[in-house]
Amino acid sequence: MTGHAPLIIDVAGLALTAADRRRLAHPLVGGVIHFARNWQDRLQLAALNAEIKAVREDLLICVDHEGGRVQRFRTDGFTHLPPMRTLGDRWMAGDAMGATNAASAMGYVLGAELRACGVDFSFAPVLDLDYGGSAVIGDRAFHRDPRVVALLAKSVAQGLLQAGMSHCGKHFPGHGFVKADSHTEIPVDRRSLKAILADDAAPYGWLSSGLASVMPAHVIYPKVDARPAGFSARWLQDILRGRLGFTGAIFSDDLSMAGARVIDGREVGYTEAACAALAAGCDLVLLCNQSVVAAGAPVDELLDGLAESLAKGGWTASADAETRRRALLPRGEPLPWPALMASAPYRAARRVMG
Repeated sequence: MTGHAPLIIDVAGLALTAADRRRLAHPLVGGVIHFARNWQDRLQLAALNAEIKAVREDLLICVDHEGGRVQRFRTDGFTHLPPMRTLGDRWMAGDAMGATNAASAMGYVLGAELRACGVDFSFAPVLDLDYGGSAVIGDRAFHRDPRVVALLAKSVAQGLLQAGMSHCGKHFPGHGFVKADSHTEIPVDRRSLKAILADDAAPYGWLSSGLASVMPAHVIYPKVDARPAGFSARWLQDILRGRLGFTGAIFSDDLSMAGARVIDGREVGYTEAACAALAAGCDLVLLCNQSVVAAGAPVDELLDGLAESLAKGGWTASADAETRRRALLPRGEPLPWPALMASAPYRAARRVMG
């Protein structure tokens, strides 16, 4: 059908069902995102990921695993990672270099533990600024100062790279200023483009040469575009790629979120939202928590709708986008869990984390 596999979906439970296998084999599916319901212990997670790779080796196995309250796997040996704000606090307490070293160590531990269980990729780090009013961002952010955020995020990314894992800066151009949660509402940020570029979006420009991927916010910035950033060619192509020079992969945020279901003032379905995100410049689109039934699930509707829309020219398959997706697959062989626990780099990183 196409060489471009833009859809990231989830699976129902602890092992693959027949419906999961059918969906994962679809040529438009490029990856899987895990949630807590997909976790029982390390052996089960590794077995599930082996099942996924047996369907298609190129599928990108993803998870939201940042530390703090956003950490899907917390038991059976996984390190309890602190929220990223603790690194910013350490920086502001006068230990900037120690904070960057701890950030690199945290990135390595995060990535190495995930890879030891067959996970390829984590949607981290958060580049949002901490204005103090956003409950959904809160202590997920490193700091209010974009310079501190950029340098700590770069250090986390360096640690992930040491583990052979790519990274994702989110949520472009910034979700921290608005109080509304885009999971349940449609946040609106009425600041000017100049103000956003000078503050919230600054880390994306400073890190553009090294960012592997970016996830835009389901936030509307009406002084720039009437559409949320993830559906806006102005934000994704003109500003992120053109003005800021970003060349990596662009993910949509979850299309099942409330902030993703209203475009140009009207509520849209999953297929229209996905096509709008792809047309705006996203390489990959996420649909989460919509795969829990065998047939008639929204993910099946989206797969059929995307295929039909592609045939009719509603969106264009991109070889460059597929190249960017595949570039996110991990590098090198991961250490098995027992070998990782005994390895000098891992043990040193745990000591640096404290």
